Amino acid sequence: MFWPDVIALKEFYNSPLGRITGRNVSHAIKSFWAETTKDNNILGIGFTTPYLQPFLAKNPCVFACMPAMQGVIHWSPQAANLSLLSEETELPFADNSIQRVLVVHALENSENARKMMAEIWRVLSPTGRLLVVVPNRRGIWARSPQSPFAHGQPFTYWQLRQLLAKHSLTSVGVSTALFFPPSKRRFILKASNFLERVGKNFFASFGGVIIIEAEKQIYAPALQKVRSGFAKPAYMPAAQTI
Repeated sequence: MFWPDVIALKEFYNSPLGRITGRNVSHAIKSFWAETTKDNNILGIGFTTPYLQPFLAKNPCVFACMPAMQGVIHWSPQAANLSLLSEETELPFADNSIQRVLVVHALENSENARKMMAEIWRVLSPTGRLLVVVPNRRGIWARSPQSPFAHGQPFTYWQLRQLLAKHSLTSVGVSTALFFPPSKRRFILKASNFLERVGKNFFASFGGVIIIEAEKQIYAPALQKVRSGFAKPAYMPAAQTI
């Protein structure tokens, strides 16, 4: 599976189209996690730094885990480095140590989504929440060369919900975003807010991305860990708030 390069993703989100994209997806993320408290450890998997930045002020324990096939960059500019390079199927965190996990530009590219979801379930605390952003199979963002969501496998809502359910993660909410076309044309960028409002009201199933929140099932039997030929990594305990 082809992974988008971390440098290309950074350049996209620094562009006019990327800033509008990040703003619209961030609005949807905040609608799910508006009540996130300072006691939550937050882990981003994939390229999540544009979406984790707003949580830094209230959540000192925020980490950006960038998959090895994607590459890593220093983050955050205003603080000590909080990013790390890791296989998305071997997360260097202890069991039940993370309250919130955000996945963007990762699940659709992973060659072993089953093992990735098992790892996320392992590190999530009981009743912890997972928020996944993936390209929508029905949307144009999954097909456009201008879109960073055109890599990997797009999903429908039901495909994503079934994948979560198989890994003891219960869907508790869903949304869509990016109803304007992924174009650099100035008139499209200026009309993006209007197109976003129209799309949410009348064409909700055709958004460019699906955003789904799921909760860890605390009474489900622990999933059997998929063994690999590599040594088990040492887990890094989440930072403690002083």
